[in-house]
Formats: sequence, structure tokens, C-alpha cells
Amino acid sequence: MPAISPVPPQHPQLAVSASIFRDGQILLVRRARSPGRGFYSLPGGRVEFGETLHAALHREVEEETALKIEIVGLAGWREVLPATGGGGHYLIMSFAARWTAGEPALSAEHDDFRWLAPDDLGDLKLTDGLREVIQSAKAMFRA
Repeated sequence: MPAISPVPPQHPQLAVSASIFRDGQILLVRRARSPGRGFYSLPGGRVEFGETLHAALHREVEEETALKIEIVGLAGWREVLPATGGGGHYLIMSFAARWTAGEPALSAEHDDFRWLAPDDLGDLKLTDGLREVIQSAKAMFRA
């Protein structure tokens, strides 16, 4: 993974994330560093130049969790704007995915993972919009 520059880019960055379902549960990972340190979210990351969204998603999921997935489809998107005092501008394409192989082995970007029922996330600290993305992804399996 490329080094993260301390100076945020002056243009939006394209990223992907995966709502990974296994036996009716979804995988959440807790961020180990900023931005969002201590918050649970979905595995994912930036799309590299010349990389397709699907290739980026497979790569990011494998780098961050060591899991193999089957992409079901686009579940939605989210825009993250720079906060006061800095931060990046991201357009995150969120996909529904089905676990196919492996057990979670987290990269240094995360310090915890949980397989949870998508309707029972409890009182975990979640990134903004995460519940809605998960519900959209879950609906793709009923279609």
C-alpha cells in the first residue's frame, strides 16, 4: 500500500468498501488509526489509477482482512467531505459481497473485527452512514 501523504490531495479520491456477508452476518472492522480511529466500518480503501472498482475491492479486502469475496453488486455510495481543519474528500462506492474463503487476519489499519447480525450492531461506534449502507447491501441478497 502506498504511503499516505500528510498533506491531503486537493481533489476528491475514489474509494471502495465491502459489506461482506457470511452465514447471515456482516464483517465489521475497527480502525486502528485516524481518520476514524476506534470506529467500526467496512473493509476497503482507495482505488489506484488504472484499476477497476472490482479489482480495487478484491485487493483492498485481501490486504486488510485476508478474505476472498464474490461481489454481488453496488449497494450504494457515500461522499465524505473534508472536516474543518483538514481531512480528505472521498467518494466511496460500497458493494455487497459474499465471503468465499479465508478467516480474518487484519492488517495494521485495523485492530478488531466482528461478524454481526446486520440488524443488531449494538452500541458500537460506527462510521457515518454505515447502518444505511449495510441495509442496502443486505437487501441485495433478498432480490
